[in-house]
Amino acid sequence: MLDISEIRNQFPVLDQQVYGKPLVYLDNAATTQKPLCVIERERDYYLHENCNIHRGVHYLSQKATEAYEHARQTVADFIRAKEAREIIFTRGTTESLNLLATSFEHLFINECDKVLITAMEHHSNLVPWQQMVQRHHGQLLVVPMDDKGVLDLEQYEMLLKEGPKVVSIAHISNVLGTINPVKEMVAMAHRYGIPVVVDGAQSIAHHPIDVQELDCDFFVFSGHKMYAPMGIGGLYGKAEWLEKLPPYQFGGEMVDTVSFEKTTFNVLPYKFEAGTPNVGAALGLETAIQFMQGLNRNEVELHEAQLLCSAIEKLSEIDGIRFIGEAENRSGLVSFIIDGIHPYDLGTIIDKMGVAVRTGHHCAEPVMTRFGIPGTVRASFAMYNTLDEVEIFVKAVARAAMMLR
Repeated sequence: MLDISEIRNQFPVLDQQVYGKPLVYLDNAATTQKPLCVIERERDYYLHENCNIHRGVHYLSQKATEAYEHARQTVADFIRAKEAREIIFTRGTTESLNLLATSFEHLFINECDKVLITAMEHHSNLVPWQQMVQRHHGQLLVVPMDDKGVLDLEQYEMLLKEGPKVVSIAHISNVLGTINPVKEMVAMAHRYGIPVVVDGAQSIAHHPIDVQELDCDFFVFSGHKMYAPMGIGGLYGKAEWLEKLPPYQFGGEMVDTVSFEKTTFNVLPYKFEAGTPNVGAALGLETAIQFMQGLNRNEVELHEAQLLCSAIEKLSEIDGIRFIGEAENRSGLVSFIIDGIHPYDLGTIIDKMGVAVRTGHHCAEPVMTRFGIPGTVRASFAMYNTLDEVEIFVKAVARAAMMLR
């Protein structure tokens, strides 16, 4: 069994009061807190290893380079990539998706081409593709979902037949908690010869990822949603795709030879990593992965599922509550509204009771439009949350609702 008390000891930020109440942090889908080992690893880098990598023959540069490339291998092993060179370090999911949209555009997007996404995408997996196709007078195809927040796979196949150049889909919705059948969706797209990008921002911290089993062509994620520092993330791509795609940014490190007449580019993964990287954060990401690997992932999944089930069961007793996202296959977050109460007002009062939740459209405005609402209150869970915290949260919601009515 997980020792939740011992896990919480690794997250000192949780041991504080806000407004005179013990902090209950339920905004993990926005960002997770960081364990001491991650904070200390990044600090240790700046204390003892700080140096620009790949460019120096001296001791510190070689030491930092070795640590950075070891972190890349750790990421590759964690998501079961075939090779470390298939891992590109980025600032996070948003940059990874912008990299792909830009590189795809330069490679083979022509006038009137199409890109296929779903109706539940985060803005970072919508706007880059939207802007790309608009520049070419193309079309953004959107897979619809039902009232429970489940994608229509029949419509998905119909849209595949329209010949989009790329499919980009969320593994887990950051609003609805829906776990999409991405393995099946990848296989369907591949039958039509279409590459698939999987947005793993909400899945990588909560479920084991095997990119070879999923057979996705690309997988993107952010470190700060998996107990790692902000400003670091990754892009996995099959080597054959990354070899074909042109660079996204230009400058130092990503070049092979440079003259005033011509520039040639470096090999993978370096051709996509222009400039000085965030080495300390990459080492923090590696440490976060090692921290997660030190726990029983099945027990973590079970614990987070129990938190979700308890929250749904107890929230269901509140008059006028409406859940947004009720898929059977869902991950550890719950979004809801209460009749006659604006989500922002509810969240503000809950905050005064020491409970941190997220309110608004969660960077997914089209989802709110689909359900005809201005936003939701979202509580999202992590391994360090407890059933007692769920109880405090639900009581806070009930009390806030009563006050606002």
